[in-house]
Amino acid sequence: MHGLVRPFVTNRYFSASYRNRSTIRQITFKMAARCLFNTVPRVLKSTRVFAVNSRSLTALPETLQTTVELPEAHQILQKTLHEFSDKELAPRASKADRDQAYPAEQVKAMADLGLLKVMVPEEYGGSGLDSLACAIAMEEISRGCASCGTIFSVMNSLYIASILEFGTKDQIKEFVGKFSKTSDVGCFALSEPDNGSDAGAASTTAHLDGDTWVLNGSKAWISNGSVAKAGVVLATTDKSMKHKGIGAFIVPMPIAGLTVGKNEDKLGIRASPTNTLHFDNVKIPKDHILGEPGMGFKIAMQTLDGGRIGCAAQGVGIAQAAFDWAVQYALQRKAFGKPISNFQTIQLKIADMQIRLDTARLLTYRAAKLKDAGRPFTKEVAMAKVYASEAATFVSHQAIQILGGMGYVKDMPVERFYRDARITEIYEGTSEIQRLVIAGCVLKEFAQK
Repeated sequence: MHGLVRPFVTNRYFSASYRNRSTIRQITFKMAARCLFNTVPRVLKSTRVFAVNSRSLTALPETLQTTVELPEAHQILQKTLHEFSDKELAPRASKADRDQAYPAEQVKAMADLGLLKVMVPEEYGGSGLDSLACAIAMEEISRGCASCGTIFSVMNSLYIASILEFGTKDQIKEFVGKFSKTSDVGCFALSEPDNGSDAGAASTTAHLDGDTWVLNGSKAWISNGSVAKAGVVLATTDKSMKHKGIGAFIVPMPIAGLTVGKNEDKLGIRASPTNTLHFDNVKIPKDHILGEPGMGFKIAMQTLDGGRIGCAAQGVGIAQAAFDWAVQYALQRKAFGKPISNFQTIQLKIADMQIRLDTARLLTYRAAKLKDAGRPFTKEVAMAKVYASEAATFVSHQAIQILGGMGYVKDMPVERFYRDARITEIYEGTSEIQRLVIAGCVLKEFAQK
């Protein structure tokens, strides 16, 4: 049976649940028990705030956007996190960006809602949701604060995902289960100063000394590096085997021999710390390796495929935020005696922005659903990441054009959206590399026909 959940029921419930800080899993199951519908159309209700003729913020009318249909539980999650993002993340995002300060309070709020353990099974204290739920969460969090989105994605899609997939039960209990009770985060250390997109050229080494692995080398551009309580670190165990001689190791942090570099002064996602990690004879127990020696490259590639769903969702969230501000500004800003939304040039921009935004969202959801179904999704997630990241840059760029001078100053968040969008085309696989992945998959498919 299909249909709309009655607004007066859902709105009252979401508000009460959010105030009571129920976890996302509790919210989902409580609402599902009260509804008889299998699916509901996705209804995105957003309230944006600003005044055209002043620098203060004033409420604007609510806008309604209907897009792709989602399962009911995911609808509930989206609505809850939409409210959370508007109230907890967006109002503090500009200051966190300006101060380049880790948003500890907001990360704690995400942890309280169960957002730092979205896909962790219940038996380990997690929410037990799927990749589509994680993508929806990433979109809504990034719509409010892209820095919080990065912190969320690294924790869920990289650090936790790699341990859940390849770790032993003991490793999961120690390095995932314990985290479920805190707002602590982890990191995923793959990149190095000299290897960039060549993930198989890890110069960081790990050698076995009795019952201890000893790590030496440096990792660069590590998100969450300065705040992480543990990290999954890729290191070469046998250089003669090249990419087949790489291992993945769980490293508690801080630890003797590990030095964390300064927080990089970045263009965007400035509240998300990015650091270089230096390993000088860092010693960890023998059982802290994920899988077997030589599985590191496979672990990294498989983990990054899942992580790119998060990157794509982040692009969608940033694009949605920029789009909302631009459209609402166009409706209020007057030129030549009428709103600028009446001018065809502005309308053409809005049309192109909407097309790219919805296409990016659909590609992202498709990749997430394929992953949840256990089907191959490497090509599809590469397509989603390329398109969504470039859509985020395009939409935020056009938003600045629509706002004009107001889009260029820090009093408005649109310039921040543009700065935040740029990284989505770079990290977890550049757009150029993703296009090679897509082409390789296509050529392989045709060759097999």
